[in-house]
Amino acid sequence: MSMKKPPSILKWSIKYSITAAFASIICCVAPAVLFMFGLMGGVFAISFADFFYNDDGSEGIGSLFLKGVAVTIGIYGVYSFRKKQNQCSIDPKRKQKNLLILVTTIVVVGFSAFLGLEKWSAWYFDVHIVPAQQIELKNK
Repeated sequence: MSMKKPPSILKWSIKYSITAAFASIICCVAPAVLFMFGLMGGVFAISFADFFYNDDGSEGIGSLFLKGVAVTIGIYGVYSFRKKQNQCSIDPKRKQKNLLILVTTIVVVGFSAFLGLEKWSAWYFDVHIVPAQQIELKNK
């Protein structure tokens, strides 16, 4: 009988927290990156991002859906880690500690990455995309 190696908490939590953060803010990061590479104009980038928000700037259904996807990714990360960890012969107390560390890391890193991406995308929109949109609209 071969013993399976327990999964790495750090690798697992980074993978799922960063994935969840990108999923939750893809509405703003995707148009910023596409604009950055010249694949999208300012008007289209803003209309793409606006699709996820209400007219008054508050969160819309699309934004809440993306955040739900992010939470689902985080939950799946915890579930799959637990399932993989249960295949290994680890002390039950250590399993609980590992799970607590994983959940805490996914929440903290995921939320921090989300806030960082949100701050970056807001800055990028204000400095680069909005001025390009105004030029595009003026030239029409």
